[in-house]
Amino acid sequence: MSENSERSVVVERTSTGHFVATNTRGGSISFATASDTDRDTEFTPVELLLAAIGGCTAADVDVATSRHAEPTAFSVGVTGDKISDDLGNRMTNLTVSFTVAFPDGEGADRARAILPRAVKTSHDRLCTVSRTVELGTPVTTKITDA
Repeated sequence: MSENSERSVVVERTSTGHFVATNTRGGSISFATASDTDRDTEFTPVELLLAAIGGCTAADVDVATSRHAEPTAFSVGVTGDKISDDLGNRMTNLTVSFTVAFPDGEGADRARAILPRAVKTSHDRLCTVSRTVELGTPVTTKITDA
């Protein structure tokens, strides 16, 4: 484990059902509860989870393929079903779908050839987000004084 392995964000309530997450570098993203999304364009926490899975694996695959050729198209769709059962609320049937195209040329041929391996390696080893979800890392909660 590296010396600085801890990652953190702070989530603050901005109004009823609305929040802002801020990272240690000062970046922030706002989001809202599902009940407020009818009138808002903000992401829900579940959509942020899907975006994190897609973003993590997209970054891995982009690094591996774009060193050979700049893609002409690169998108990652992430879908899943939100269910509630005896285990509580959760997501099932998570699917990550890549749509990637490269121009003609030798470098692009290499990029196309390594694309399946890059996707598999990201899924099996590299993407911290999907690996954490798949391995089922426990989450601890606690309450501290304000």
